[in-house]
Amino acid sequence: MWALIKRDIALGLRQGGGVFLTLAFFLVLTIFAPFGIGPAPETLSKIAPGMLWIGALLSTLLSLERIFQLDFEDGSLDALATAPLPLPNLIFAKALAHWLTTGLPLAIASLPLGFLIFLPSSQYLWLSTALLLGTPALSFIGTFGAALTLSIKRGGLLLSLLVLPLFIPTLLFGVQAVIHPDHAQMLALVFVISLLSIALLPLVTALALRAGLR
Repeated sequence: MWALIKRDIALGLRQGGGVFLTLAFFLVLTIFAPFGIGPAPETLSKIAPGMLWIGALLSTLLSLERIFQLDFEDGSLDALATAPLPLPNLIFAKALAHWLTTGLPLAIASLPLGFLIFLPSSQYLWLSTALLLGTPALSFIGTFGAALTLSIKRGGLLLSLLVLPLFIPTLLFGVQAVIHPDHAQMLALVFVISLLSIALLPLVTALALRAGLR
């Protein structure tokens, strides 16, 4: 399983739509925010947590289609699906690799990008912690969506439509973890969503993946 994680991380660093494109989109979105909203620091500081969370969510969407697509196109996904490694474990490995190349870099990048849109200094710790705890849910939910749309040609738009509603609880509680007075309670809810996603979605995704490979 660790070999598969390392392989997917290497692919994420090399292939188009990987970590660098994801971070570039996050950067562009953050830089353009003041042009559309206005440069006033008071305004930007109020919307900074929500803006950064939305940026992380949309950046994650860019890389979801590649989770299974490359392996599906070259036929290696069929070989992986019939390997001795249980299919839920395979899906867990791919989702974890996606988080390591997407969610983790986004959480780290949010700190310097927060400076660009005047994120209050008291919220830096809560924002990075919320993203670290919440982005695993985005990766595992996205992996489920990628499996559902695997056999659909140009299914990127459908994938986005499927997973965006499922991202909403993580987004809501993630933003509240930054701005709500009871940070710990909101962080706990974000963490619970991620834990449930990690525990349950590999099993459900395995069913969707088997159907897509038939």
